[in-house]
Amino acid sequence: MLDISNNQSGLNIDLSKYKSGKAVLYRKHFKYFNRFLVGFAVILFIFMFLPWTQNITGNGSVTTLTPDQRPQTLQSPIPGKLEQWFVREGDFVKKGDTILRISEIKNEYLDPDLVERTSRQIDAKEASVISYSSKIGALDGQIDALQSERGLKFNQAQNKLKQAGLKVKADSADLVAARTNLRIAQTQYKRSETLQDEGINSLADLESSRLKLQETEAKENAQEQKLLQSRTDILIASVELGRINQEFAEKVNKARSEQFSAQSNQFDTEAQVSKLLTDRSNYQIRIGLYFITAPQDGYINKAIIGGIGETLKEGQALVNIMPSNYDLAVETFVEPLDLPLMHLGEKVRVQFDGWPAIVFSGWPNVSYGTYGAKVIAVETFISPNGKYRILLAPDEDDHEWPVALRPGSGTYTIALLEDVPIWYELWRRSNGFPPNYYQPEMKDDASKK
Repeated sequence: MLDISNNQSGLNIDLSKYKSGKAVLYRKHFKYFNRFLVGFAVILFIFMFLPWTQNITGNGSVTTLTPDQRPQTLQSPIPGKLEQWFVREGDFVKKGDTILRISEIKNEYLDPDLVERTSRQIDAKEASVISYSSKIGALDGQIDALQSERGLKFNQAQNKLKQAGLKVKADSADLVAARTNLRIAQTQYKRSETLQDEGINSLADLESSRLKLQETEAKENAQEQKLLQSRTDILIASVELGRINQEFAEKVNKARSEQFSAQSNQFDTEAQVSKLLTDRSNYQIRIGLYFITAPQDGYINKAIIGGIGETLKEGQALVNIMPSNYDLAVETFVEPLDLPLMHLGEKVRVQFDGWPAIVFSGWPNVSYGTYGAKVIAVETFISPNGKYRILLAPDEDDHEWPVALRPGSGTYTIALLEDVPIWYELWRRSNGFPPNYYQPEMKDDASKK
């Protein structure tokens, strides 16, 4: 029915007398809801001022603390052929244990007596070195003998030269005497000829004077020839001195040339001996390379080359071995934006794959199942995945890491930074700001000073 009357009949109705009116007008749930909203707002406001630990999360894996403790692959040091395996996958080997044996495939190393034959060559070459040394000594003696002989012959030639000089002096004196006798004979002959013309001397005296003059002239000519011969002997003796020097110089130079040739051959042979010694050492070392041994105690993980008779290249991977003694560590990766926040010694929480954990990244003390670690190395060059690598070691002040943990397991890391209010952290994340950049406090006195 339409209410078109001027009378307001609805104002006089008391709805509280009816059950439906009581159910609608006197409900109290909205009051509880309002109280809940007020309480929730107060709790949320208080919650916003609770401390929150800023952190950097990352994914990584378990590794070892030092490079020599990580799994390694043994390569073939020489090209060869696989002959025999001495281990199986999963076996434990000690340092020096033989893992496998290979054989030669190169023609220059196939001779089984190669080392012995090389030793014989070395002995022969060493004997040649001794022979050359003896020859050099003999040539030294020959040179000394030639120099002694040269001295003797040179002295002999000098004596002949002195004798020739003395003979020249004697012949010169004899020539002067002969010429004096010639002048006397000529004077006597002229006197005899004058006396014969005057009739004082006979013709026989004149003939006797003439004969004596001729004899004196002959003696003077003979003495002059003798002097010329003596002077010629001086020239011959002088030439002989030069010839002796030249002859023995040639002989000594020839002996020295042979000596230098012997020395050159000796040095060349010594070089060959040295090369053969090196070859023999290389052959002996190469024989030792036929056996691939364990570099340290560990377990055989995987045989990369398995078939007997397979040929191997130099440097080809043969077997993978895992050291038995190792110190666990964790490698994780952080974004380049977070790299300035990472410092040596910083605390990090680690969650390992396979170990149950309840993680509250902002409240590390409330988390369960995480383990303590600290930063020991920060990589200074970016990794291929576009992040920087961080190496973590166990924290001695925290719980020990699980004994059953093995290298290669996955990890989830939480690097702990500064404590800030929750409202600040929400504001930072909503605006995309990085965590607070800071420097760690120096604990030593020198750094504080």
